[in-house]
Amino acid sequence: MDTAQHTAEEKPRSGVPSFLRKVGPGIVTGAADDDPSGIATYTQAGAQFGTGVLWTVFLTMPFMIAIQLVSARIGRQSGKGIVANLKTQAPRGFVYAIVALLLIANTINIAADIAAMGAGLELVIGGAPQVHALLFGVATVLLQVFVPYRRLAPILKWLTLSLFVYVGAAFTIRIPWGQVLHDLVVPQIVPTSAFWMTLVAIFGTTISPYLFFWQASQEVEEMQQQGIRPRREKLRHIYRAIQRMRIDTVIGMLFSNTIAFFVMLMGAVVLHAGGQTDVATAAQAAQALRPLAGDLAFSLFAVGIIATGMLAVPVLASSAAYAVAEAFGWPEGLERHWREARGFYGIVIVATLVGTLLGFTPINPMKALVWAAVINGVVAVPIMAAMMLLAANPEVMGPLVVRRHTRVLGWGAVGVMAAAVVMMGRDMMG
Repeated sequence: MDTAQHTAEEKPRSGVPSFLRKVGPGIVTGAADDDPSGIATYTQAGAQFGTGVLWTVFLTMPFMIAIQLVSARIGRQSGKGIVANLKTQAPRGFVYAIVALLLIANTINIAADIAAMGAGLELVIGGAPQVHALLFGVATVLLQVFVPYRRLAPILKWLTLSLFVYVGAAFTIRIPWGQVLHDLVVPQIVPTSAFWMTLVAIFGTTISPYLFFWQASQEVEEMQQQGIRPRREKLRHIYRAIQRMRIDTVIGMLFSNTIAFFVMLMGAVVLHAGGQTDVATAAQAAQALRPLAGDLAFSLFAVGIIATGMLAVPVLASSAAYAVAEAFGWPEGLERHWREARGFYGIVIVATLVGTLLGFTPINPMKALVWAAVINGVVAVPIMAAMMLLAANPEVMGPLVVRRHTRVLGWGAVGVMAAAVVMMGRDMMG
């Protein structure tokens, strides 16, 4: 790396708090995993099966860390996103199919998240939830199109702090820690189709394809901001970047799963214990908490739905835009002006607004979300397998392919998701 590049990498960014400069795409990626639809999934799991499903959070954690670290390293060491790398290593039909499925799944996920945000704001201030949802959809589009990445990134990082409301909400109630610790040490498996579907939903919510594309692309954005050119760096600078990515990704995924744990815990301790075992949406979860856990827990939960949606929707829309732009060779990046990347921003706008407008149709957003989870579960398996092959390819990774233990955990994640898809298919056919 030349002196100018090194200076760009080390120079602090004025006006941004130091802790926000130090955290990177891994923190935002982990936080975006706990979107409103994810909150609904975790709450429903706890409400339906109690503390007996808390162990799943710890099962998925090492696999989640490994696959996200692989995503980050592919972006950072190749200087290109996942789709751009796949174009040089995989059949074009495979790449286009993956991108199409990702775009569909992300749009449906956006629809569920924005609908939940509208319902969450209705709980707090009243009014029409569909009008609120439309306002949120327009606001997130404007945020992505007109706010450059160097200013958008700190906003997203600040929004990650909103997830702590779920930790705070959990500590407003009495928790039977003895039972919780027992169920963490002694996993419970209920041999029913409902349990397997819940397990698949947890896996699909935790290990989602859009997170792979987002983190890889954001590593590329960070490089461009710092003036770093891939393959022209000295090895010591690459090692330093890998260490930073490892810390960032581990912290981000631990953060994500910690929040998931507390959300699931709320569902188990309050709703399951109170006989409320069927929760379809995050807003319904907040409403159910009010008479059982009090106004404070309700308010924290409802406000958290809105804040996490504001974080997750840009990640969903942008990850789809990165994938489509890379597939067709369009200029892309949140740092570019919209006139320089019309196709990229066009996908951001269309995915967000179509997702918003789905809330005005007879389509049930939660049923649509189930189909999005099916698509995500199916498409995640070949994507992760392809990523693991990329991560072991010196043509992509340069002199530093991923180490053996990361490969083992990464392929373990492929195996877990493949098993989840098989269980889901068997359940649907049965």
